[in-house]
Amino acid sequence: MTDKAFLLAGAVVAALTAPVAAQERWTMTSTWPSSMELMATDLHFVELANKLVGDELTIEFFEGGALVPAGEVFSAVESGTIQAGGDWPGYWAGRDSAFSPLATTASLFNAVDYVNWIHQWGGAELYNEIYGQFGMVYLPYGVTNNESGFRTNEPIVTLDDLQGKRLRLSGLEQGRLLEQLGGNQVSMAGGEIYQSLERGVIDGAEFSTPNVDWSAGFQQVTKYWATPGWHQSASVFGVMINKASWDALSPEAQEKLRIAADATLLWSLAFTEKRATEAYAQFGEVVEINRYDEEALARVQEMANEVIVQTACENPNSARVYLSMVEYLEDYAQWRDASAPFNLGRTPNGPSADALRDCVK
Repeated sequence: MTDKAFLLAGAVVAALTAPVAAQERWTMTSTWPSSMELMATDLHFVELANKLVGDELTIEFFEGGALVPAGEVFSAVESGTIQAGGDWPGYWAGRDSAFSPLATTASLFNAVDYVNWIHQWGGAELYNEIYGQFGMVYLPYGVTNNESGFRTNEPIVTLDDLQGKRLRLSGLEQGRLLEQLGGNQVSMAGGEIYQSLERGVIDGAEFSTPNVDWSAGFQQVTKYWATPGWHQSASVFGVMINKASWDALSPEAQEKLRIAADATLLWSLAFTEKRATEAYAQFGEVVEINRYDEEALARVQEMANEVIVQTACENPNSARVYLSMVEYLEDYAQWRDASAPFNLGRTPNGPSADALRDCVK
């Protein structure tokens, strides 16, 4: 055997006998059951991630409630019981109130604001800083524009109509704002809303965008819809990943998961806007849709700013998140306002950055 042939044979033997890297297998669940269209974003991410990184990682997905109750997904990922969980950060505001603005804002960000802030104004780092305090990595992969608003069996046309109403509403700041407007916040999981409306346990409810609300069947148990959803001007969704599981992946696999999340983020915006448009027309055929006037919305904005500052000043983490958001709004306003009306929405008349800086100090 020639030296070249000998070396080639040795290389083949070495390749055949070298240890093969074991493929990682993750278990992932969601806070959403399959009956709610929000889970479509989770499924899109998992499908794309498995295509991109399937040589090193396979993610097995289970719908919300199949492995653990929705409210326990955070703890399951934190403990490593499962490797990943799709979520809406606001559900964990009891752990840290900073999760609330990471999920949504009252009359502040729209969906594109969240995308801009996450990718270019430091938002991504704050998600990972806050989730990192609980041993997790976070990849935002879903965004929706403002939520529908309250669905009721008595019309809500003015803010005064909120007086005394027991309304299912998510969010720390949102609940405080509703209480200032004379309503009463009722907290419950999304899967409980339909029956609570049907039985009159609550006077009304908000949940998500029109398409998600339609998939939940709310048109069957309510007659009126008050819009716009000032309580949640946009929402972010993503995947919590146990830090040890993340660290076990190669840098290449981690980057592919980031790519899958970024692609899903863009897809989710277009998908939801199309589906929301279709569902708005469907709702219009079966319920009465009322809209608050501009004076009412201006009043809500002013009250929301006060609640944001008050809530932020109770927690340094929350204050830093809100300060980053408001600094983004002030910075972007220069170009957004100059190019209006051909740019991406309004510049909100939000709280001042100076008020929030005082809270961070």
